[in-house]
Amino acid sequence: MQYESTLEFARAQDEADPLRTYRDRFHLPSLGTPELVYFTGHSLGLQPKTVRAAVELELDEWAKYGVEGHFHSTNPWYSYHELLTPPMAGIVGARESEVVCMNSLTTNIHLLFVSFYRPTEQRYKIISEAKMFPSDRYLLETQTKFHGSDPDDAIIEVAPREGEHLIREEDILNAIDANADQVAMVFFGGVNYFTGQLFDMQRLTEAAHAVGAVAGFDLAHAAGNVPLLLHEWDVDFAAWCSYKYLNSSPGNVGAIFVHERHGRNFELPRFGGWWGHDKSTRFQMKNGFQPMEGAEGWQLSNAPILGMSAMKASLDVFAEAGMPALRAKSEKLTGYLEYTIDLLAAEFPDADISIITPRDPGQRGCQISMDVAGRERRLFDDMIAAGVIADFREPCIIRMAPVPLYNSFEDVFTFGKVMRELLA
Repeated sequence: MQYESTLEFARAQDEADPLRTYRDRFHLPSLGTPELVYFTGHSLGLQPKTVRAAVELELDEWAKYGVEGHFHSTNPWYSYHELLTPPMAGIVGARESEVVCMNSLTTNIHLLFVSFYRPTEQRYKIISEAKMFPSDRYLLETQTKFHGSDPDDAIIEVAPREGEHLIREEDILNAIDANADQVAMVFFGGVNYFTGQLFDMQRLTEAAHAVGAVAGFDLAHAAGNVPLLLHEWDVDFAAWCSYKYLNSSPGNVGAIFVHERHGRNFELPRFGGWWGHDKSTRFQMKNGFQPMEGAEGWQLSNAPILGMSAMKASLDVFAEAGMPALRAKSEKLTGYLEYTIDLLAAEFPDADISIITPRDPGQRGCQISMDVAGRERRLFDDMIAAGVIADFREPCIIRMAPVPLYNSFEDVFTFGKVMRELLA
C-alpha cells in the first residue's frame, strides 16, 4: 500500500474503511483536548456504548428477582458464562468446549500450571522469552520454587541477540533442542508486550511436543488482536485477559483454553471448585469433586455477572466485525504508523527515533514500539500533554496500538502532526 503523509489521504482511507462505523460505537476519551488520539488499547480498551445498558439490565434484574435472577432473569445468571463462550471461542480459534471465561489472567495461569507443569527430577525446565511481562515472570519464579527448583536453573530465557531487539525463533527452537531431555514446558506470550513481536505459536507448539514437553501461552496481547487457531495448532493450554483489545472494562474477567484432549482427561490434576463440578449434580452438594468435561472443569466459583455483562457487550461487537476484517485493517493502520514514524526519523535525525517492532506485518499485532533513546520520559510526557495517549516503558520505549475497532487513519496522521510540532 502506498502511504501519503497528508490529511486528505488519511480521510480517504477512513472513508473507504469497511469498519469505519465501529468507531462511533465506542466512547472516545477527550481529556479536554480536541485532537485526542488514543493509542493505548494494548493496556485498556475503550468502552463500547452498549456496556451501560448491558450492566443496567443486570442491575434491574437483580433488583427485580433477587436470588431468583439465577434462573428467571433475561439472561439467567446460572448459565451466563455460557453466553460468552461462542464469541470468545471464535476469537481464539477454539472449539466451544475448549474455552471458558473465569477469574483473572495470572490466577488462571497458576491454575493451569497445576495441571500442566508436572516437573520431575529429570524434566523440570521451562523455556520462555526474556523480558516477558513481569507477572508471568513472577509466576514462573514462584511455580518453580513451589516445586523445589531454583528459578535460575529451571527457567531458560531466550533473549534477543546482542544489539537486537527481537527474539529469533531459530534461537527458541535451538533452546528447545538443546534441553530436549529436561524441558517440561514451553511458555511464551503470544505477542510480546514490550516489542509487539508475534511468535509462531504453531511452530513452538510442534517443537515442544517433539521433545515431550507441553506448550502454553499467555495471550493477553494476542486475543482480539491477531488471528489465533489454538485448536488447530494443537496448543495444550492458554489464558488471556479481556480488558485490553477485548474492551471488557478495567481488570475484568479473563478466559482460558484447554485443548479438548486434556478436557476429557479427568485424571489430570487440578484444583477444584463447585462451578467446575459436574453441573448435573452440582446442587446435590455431595463430597467428591467430579469435573465437567472441557475447559469448564477448571472453573472454581460462580460467574461475576456485572463484569461479564460488560464483556458480553464487547464480544457482541467482535462477533459482528469478525477477526479477518479486523486483522486486515490492523495491518494497514500499523503500516501507516510505521511509515509516519520513519518519516519523522528522516526529518529529525538528531531525535534518534527508531522502531523496535518487527517490520513484517505478519510478525506483529496492532502495536508499534518506538525507541526514543536519550529522551527518557520527556517526549512521552509532551505527547500526553498534546493529546496523544500512549504507554511508556523503561528505559525509553513508547508503545502505541492503533486498534482497528476504534482507531482511524486520521488518528495516525494527527500523531505525526503532533510529533512534528514537538520535535521542531
